[in-house]
Amino acid sequence: MNPLNQTVKTSTFNASQGTAKKSTPISQRLGSRNRQPIALISIHGDPDVDIGREEAGGQNVYVRQVGEALAKLGWQVDMFTRKIHANQPTIVQHSPYCRTIRLSAGPLEYIPRDELFEYLPEFVTAFQNFQAKEGTNYPLVHTNYWLSAWVGLQLKKHHNVQLVHTYHSLGKVKYQAVSHRPSIADTRLAIEQQILEQSNTVIATSPQEEEVLRYLVSQNGHISVIPCGTNLENFHVISKPEARLKLGLDPQKPIILYVGRFDPRKGIETLVRACHQYQTTTNASFKLIIAGGSDPNKTDGQERQRIEDLVNELGLTEQTCFPGQLSHDILPLYYAAADVCVVPSHYEPFGLVAIEAMACGTPVIASNVGGLKFTVIPEETGLLVPPQDINGFADAINRILTDDVWTQKLRKQASVRVSENFSWVGVAIRLSDLYRRILAESIMDERLLPLSRSITASEITTIPVTNPTRKVS
Repeated sequence: MNPLNQTVKTSTFNASQGTAKKSTPISQRLGSRNRQPIALISIHGDPDVDIGREEAGGQNVYVRQVGEALAKLGWQVDMFTRKIHANQPTIVQHSPYCRTIRLSAGPLEYIPRDELFEYLPEFVTAFQNFQAKEGTNYPLVHTNYWLSAWVGLQLKKHHNVQLVHTYHSLGKVKYQAVSHRPSIADTRLAIEQQILEQSNTVIATSPQEEEVLRYLVSQNGHISVIPCGTNLENFHVISKPEARLKLGLDPQKPIILYVGRFDPRKGIETLVRACHQYQTTTNASFKLIIAGGSDPNKTDGQERQRIEDLVNELGLTEQTCFPGQLSHDILPLYYAAADVCVVPSHYEPFGLVAIEAMACGTPVIASNVGGLKFTVIPEETGLLVPPQDINGFADAINRILTDDVWTQKLRKQASVRVSENFSWVGVAIRLSDLYRRILAESIMDERLLPLSRSITASEITTIPVTNPTRKVS
């Protein structure tokens, strides 16, 4: 059975749920500026949530930062996500031309992403009802993650929008690293192939991700390499003594830092065991800070408890602290206070934490996987180690913490690399140029159909996989 032909729930938009504030039609809000509206869709990655919570990480940052930067370049940016609480505002205005819009699709509660697929038709219906209410159409849609890709493919099929996609995570890679494949796996893999073959272009955030897509997903379709970025106004070099003083940390003791979600694939266990080995081998004193949010009732809370149990088992309780979720106001201080930031992920398409840390002048030890091989330059901004290599991470930690002269050189080169290559402004400029080219090409395409028909509930079905005709550009 084709995994894309399974039955899914359908419904219509529930207008009675209302909004937190009345939405002004785009035509009135823009006035004479006549900005081009575009939609960024991130169904499970709300751009307006605190980073570090369950399923809130790099994707949320990417969508929010790209959206705000594109608005500054002249676009009207609407970022669509799924509403999960009744008390969440439906519309959050971040700037005059950038906002988050939460649509109702399924129950108003948190649902794990592997269980969201059946509610996607409701999201499509809510999206087009919102368009009708606003009196506008989005000629270009940029989707994020495979769930949003399905929505984008529906919109492209019925409205002929121009479609851009960023994966953020790839099923082919994920399922190679887990012992149990979820029931949605085949559907996800089919959609990830379809979005590459049928979108106008897929954004790979590193050359390494492009190679993986070609090797594991499809040789067909268009790929544009545009990296992620970081907010250089927020993440910048701060003196280590100043940062430690503000955080109340020991000014002398070496600090090893991890920042991110609690997820087995993030490799936190590898880091903890490497720190234990480093201590056993050198008898050195250090502080391990494992920063990230958690909910005891969800998977990341369970993983945090597992890591805390491991810390206790290895006798690292006194050396380790869990500060919890850190706001972006305080996070740069933690990066600056650390002697090294460790990113031990089993796989990362890009790895925002690495460039945030480097922007603050902190060397990075990262797994030699995915986009981390692009962001971290070995011997220049940090070190790369094979994933799950406890000995390798322990040796790398020892080297950075004991070679002061070399480490100071790493700190300077790390911040320079980020400032020259990974600003959100630079990322947005490249995306903006890409969008404009795609829209210009669509105007010249005589085969374009008029954007005149709405999708009815009966038409919202899964899209069958077809044999692509477009070849690699």
